[in-house]
Amino acid sequence: MTSDLLQVRTWGTRGSLPVSGPEFVEFGGSTTCIEVRCGDHVLLFDAGSGLLPAGRALKAEGVKRSHLFFTHCHYDHIMGLPYYGGLFDPAATVDLWSGHMAGQMTTTDILKSFMRPPFFPVTPDICPARIQCHDFGAGEVLQPEEGITLQTGRLSHPGGAVGYRIGWHGRTVAIITDTEHDPGVLDPAILALIEGVDLFLYDACYTEAEMGLFRGFGHSSWQQALLLAQAAGAARVGMMHHAPWRTDAALRAMEDEAQAIFPGAFFARDGQLIRP
Repeated sequence: MTSDLLQVRTWGTRGSLPVSGPEFVEFGGSTTCIEVRCGDHVLLFDAGSGLLPAGRALKAEGVKRSHLFFTHCHYDHIMGLPYYGGLFDPAATVDLWSGHMAGQMTTTDILKSFMRPPFFPVTPDICPARIQCHDFGAGEVLQPEEGITLQTGRLSHPGGAVGYRIGWHGRTVAIITDTEHDPGVLDPAILALIEGVDLFLYDACYTEAEMGLFRGFGHSSWQQALLLAQAAGAARVGMMHHAPWRTDAALRAMEDEAQAIFPGAFFARDGQLIRP
């Protein structure tokens, strides 16, 4: 891998609940986990069930250092963490980052609160890897490794969530999940994170027609993603956090409709490799 290469792999693109079966083969059923590779540096965003295959692939590659950033800690975004292989490698270092609970809970507190009985049989103490926890507030700029810049921003989601903009050697990727939009409004915090990006991944759980049924659930639509992309001058937008009932056939039809409006749009699939 060349030192300035930026690439993205969507290990988990489903929202709310993992699904399986013949209707979910093409787009997949694993919940949110996104890998952003900045040269040799590995950044992971969220620890949904997609973290399991991500961890297997990183182990096979011999990766010993990874950074894992939480957008927030609802079940579908953390359920894969106890099964992340990097935590069980005594030669590995795993950095955990969270900002959605700034001033209320630390990243260490969050980790210990859900990885313990009766919710999980053991505590993080069994993990032999070197685990380093980092806290930040939404709006801060992070530099997890030399040359990598992460801008952060608060999203509209019950309990809070954080969006990220990753910059590496002049290329940019943003991850915007989970968030809910107000009708007719483009969130300025999101616009700041996606302005001119090469790619952003967006919470498109619902259609615009469904938004009224799920007001307050903290999710958005693929139509809103296109409006944001057009307003921000983004090159590409990938829809993710697919509703657990959304079949391959439905997602393909929505993707066709979106691409007719904005050619740089696509609906992300589990395991998909994207080079912005």
